[in-house]
Amino acid sequence: MTEWPGPPIPARRGGVVVFARRGVKVVFSLVSITILALTWWGWQFIGDPSQGFATTNIFEDNGHPPAKPLDGAIDILLVGQDSRTDAQGNPLPREVLDMLHAGVSDGERQTDTMILVHIPQNGKKAVAISFPRDSWVEITGGFGKHKLNSAYVYAYNDTSKTLQQQGNSDLKDVDAKAKDAGRKNLIATLEKFIGKPKMIDRYAEVNLSSFYEITKAIGGVEVCLNNAVKEKKSGVDLPAGKSTVEGVQALAFVRQRYDLQNGDLDRIARQQAFLSGLANKVLSSDVLMNPAKISDLIEAVKKSVVLSAGWDLPEFAAQMRGLTSGNVEFHTIPTQGDANIGGAAVLRVDPAQVQAEVTRLTADGETAPAETPATLPGAEAVTVELFDGSGSPTAATETRNLLQGKGFKLAADTKLSTRNSTVIRYAPGDDDALALIKQVFGTAVQAEADRDVAPGKVRVLLGKDYKGPNAPTAPSKTSIPSKPAQPPSSAPAAPSTTPIVAGNVPCVN
Repeated sequence: MTEWPGPPIPARRGGVVVFARRGVKVVFSLVSITILALTWWGWQFIGDPSQGFATTNIFEDNGHPPAKPLDGAIDILLVGQDSRTDAQGNPLPREVLDMLHAGVSDGERQTDTMILVHIPQNGKKAVAISFPRDSWVEITGGFGKHKLNSAYVYAYNDTSKTLQQQGNSDLKDVDAKAKDAGRKNLIATLEKFIGKPKMIDRYAEVNLSSFYEITKAIGGVEVCLNNAVKEKKSGVDLPAGKSTVEGVQALAFVRQRYDLQNGDLDRIARQQAFLSGLANKVLSSDVLMNPAKISDLIEAVKKSVVLSAGWDLPEFAAQMRGLTSGNVEFHTIPTQGDANIGGAAVLRVDPAQVQAEVTRLTADGETAPAETPATLPGAEAVTVELFDGSGSPTAATETRNLLQGKGFKLAADTKLSTRNSTVIRYAPGDDDALALIKQVFGTAVQAEADRDVAPGKVRVLLGKDYKGPNAPTAPSKTSIPSKPAQPPSSAPAAPSTTPIVAGNVPCVN
């Protein structure tokens, strides 16, 4: 485990806790969906449903807009917290944790799932943008560069330590203030990362118990798997094709991370696919026209959800009446492949690229500024020979433009017969050139040393598996032979770049 500078992060106790935290916090996204629908209909059936929610006062003194956003749009940060207490601070019962395969509570407070939901002023659509937990970013508050999911815990630990050193012996008060500090630092870190200060004006946070209780109350969500899956650490055991999952299996479906072809990116696709089915279920007449089910769902949410103060839920729900499941679209920020920094397995991201994509997705019909790829230091010393066997009429042009924007020199393009796989060929020992080109195509792209390639040059052979600039290709190990061999037919498929639309039942890995 990486030795983090600054305030200590409590250590993990074995591997079980790590797996327990993966993906379960995706339930927070149902907060937006559940609150959108249930508070409106719940008002009519059971009275004011906004009473009884735990709240956190994190925007009032943080330089953010008041409860009503200044631009008319609503931007909600939905966070899953690694907490073994409910929203009121009460410890979860052991039997619930055992049922969730949650392991031992070790006190860690990593925010392993973060989604920004943008709802334009007219309230008739929503865009949900996932931020991978391992994204390597600058953490605000002076903590340096770390994984995105550590922004909360660094501020929490620092505030807790400071308050106790100042003589505050009320541990409950210390915990509450440290939590608010963690939430504020996470929001500030994300806003800096996406280049949009003061954008976020709503916050919702859940813990482990909410997923089990809410999915049981709903009565199951339909999901679809490309292949049968049975994985011990998460507890998932599901057949290929469509299944209806609830409770423990729903939790296992979204939290599995190991034994997935594309790691955390596949896990995010699972989460988004589940939320798609969840939106469809919650916004269906089966739920909306059933007062008892609405009441059960609202009570389940209240047990485990923390909302930012000043959120007028009935008014918010009324504004969102035009939202249907088909108008909720899920995206993931662009990434640049895995890396190892200081012994930590992280995910490389280009802040300029992420900012351009977030701006595009949240433009609300306005013309978003064209993306300007950030130049890579050293790229000007590398010449790329581009061979197009993708079969796509636009792949070569788009790739050429991206490479030029990154600073690479481009030789003349060559058209090839259609080939299956994308391959990078480089001069033996020219690791610097390979590392630079992988920052564009991702670390998973197949790479082969080739004596026919001169130092300072790389050959990029685009195949049918290439989905366009910044889309990861099928994972493959770097090989050494002078001439390439085709990858086996069982090579993992690259994650889809097509956004998931709520209401569908997309099949995922």
